[in-house]
Amino acid sequence: MSSLTQNFSLHLDLGKTFGALFIGVTFSSVLFGVTNVQTFIYFQTRMHRSTGMTLHKSVVIWLRILDAVHLALITHCVYYYLVANYANLIVLTEIVWSFKLQIVIDVLIVYTVHVMYVYRIWIVSKNRSRVLPTIVAIIVILGSGVGMVLIWAIYRCHVFSDLIGIQWATYMTLSTVAFIDFIIASSLCYILATSRTGFSSTDSLLTNLMAYTINTGCLTSIFSMAGIIMCAVMPKNFIFLGIEFLMVKLYVNSYLALLNARYYLQPNNSDTIQSSEHHIHHGVYHQELHSNMSQDRNFQSSRTNIFKHPDEDSLHATRYVQAVKRPIAVMMEMSSFSSV
Repeated sequence: MSSLTQNFSLHLDLGKTFGALFIGVTFSSVLFGVTNVQTFIYFQTRMHRSTGMTLHKSVVIWLRILDAVHLALITHCVYYYLVANYANLIVLTEIVWSFKLQIVIDVLIVYTVHVMYVYRIWIVSKNRSRVLPTIVAIIVILGSGVGMVLIWAIYRCHVFSDLIGIQWATYMTLSTVAFIDFIIASSLCYILATSRTGFSSTDSLLTNLMAYTINTGCLTSIFSMAGIIMCAVMPKNFIFLGIEFLMVKLYVNSYLALLNARYYLQPNNSDTIQSSEHHIHHGVYHQELHSNMSQDRNFQSSRTNIFKHPDEDSLHATRYVQAVKRPIAVMMEMSSFSSV
């Protein structure tokens, strides 16, 4: 046993080391239950029950399996140290195989979620410039290499004291993950913000979706930054490892929450669709609206630059019908954003 390992075992604080891992596993089990509920909601909604196997359904099943495997691995890790090898200081300093393997599952989950977010950005930016989705995709691909470096560094370690020597890999991975979360959340919010129509019901839906995106992106980023801070301040404790256990569960739940956003916002969606149908009905079949100047002024005041038509000499009724098509296009866009 090296002197660094002996020093680690002599100053071992079970409360801040394996106790922190135990707390992390406990809260991870709670989040795993939330994952099961969100998965159930996803497959039980009407929009998904009537369809066959799709890409998003396959990804949900894949993430659900990885999440279960991750919980099994971290549970085995804590059981191995606190039960099977209780008070065996020599074993407590060694890194068990399940701890190393759960890092691989971590990288797979985070990378899968990031790739699916990029796919969301690509779908939502349909009929627009593909520059932004391409840039985000390149950043995510490059960020996956950082995860491979972390796996390589972890598998070179044999005792927990070796983790101190690879803190640079932990800092680089967590900071890269937080940066990618920021890029993805910002891109989604930008696309949704530029999709505003001027109709209050549709804009309310867009605002709610942006709130979902910001909240989920900020939550995972906060845990990433907390892991970096704890690793820097207390490198000989395992508090940052307990935070990483939770961070992986949050990634799965954040993605499922985005998929279920249409279910959570169903009342707003129905109101928006009814409002759009109402405008189309009156705009197409009731020509007296063309001469109703008060309603025309209300429409013009609520209309944004996105509705401006290049042909200023076209008929008012034609512009009106073209303008009210925009909320339906946005609703279809939001459907692809929140479901398949």
